[in-house]
Amino acid sequence: MSSSAPVSVAVVDDHPAILAGVQMWYAASPRPITVVASGSSVREAWTPPGSTADVVLLDLQLGEGGPAFSSLRRLVDAGRQVVVYSMRDDEKTALTCLDLGAATFLTKSEGQDHLVAATLAAADERPYMPPALAGALGTNVRADRPRLSAGEENVLIEWFQSESKELVAQRLGISVRTVNSYLDRVRIKYANVGRPARTKASLVARAIQDGLVDVDDL
Repeated sequence: MSSSAPVSVAVVDDHPAILAGVQMWYAASPRPITVVASGSSVREAWTPPGSTADVVLLDLQLGEGGPAFSSLRRLVDAGRQVVVYSMRDDEKTALTCLDLGAATFLTKSEGQDHLVAATLAAADERPYMPPALAGALGTNVRADRPRLSAGEENVLIEWFQSESKELVAQRLGISVRTVNSYLDRVRIKYANVGRPARTKASLVARAIQDGLVDVDDL
């Protein structure tokens, strides 16, 4: 999607005040963001007009007897860009959402600027790391951090900061095939230590956990 193109959103939340506030914040965005569907059920994201929304804003607590991880998984498996919007801010919940394929994990305490930025990043398929998520993940080097080569770290960091793998290749003077090879090896190494990261968002989270990147660098 063009970085200036309008963005459509389906908002799934069972609190009327949240729905009203989200719509007001989106309406104030310099880049047009339109809520095309909203309601308390994930059905809003599966039926027109929500079924074609660029982004799904998903509350985790929807009366499903626990976090709506199954709904998140189904949306991601269908190719949807999902921003999880939650009252929860613990590391386990955040990482579970990212590992399932959420574009990012945002807490409801973070305000208008982060909601708008996270939504636009999801629409453009860019990573976004809001402060509460970065704080939940921490920056201490973990004992189960995989051993990455200098080349793998360089490609990983450049990819986080770039809009495409083609741009990474240009900046580093390597081929796109080589970029993909490095990223594949990084994913394999994380999987081998029991910390899979199948999406760009989850790789960003792992890298922050392991002290490979700073939030200010993203």
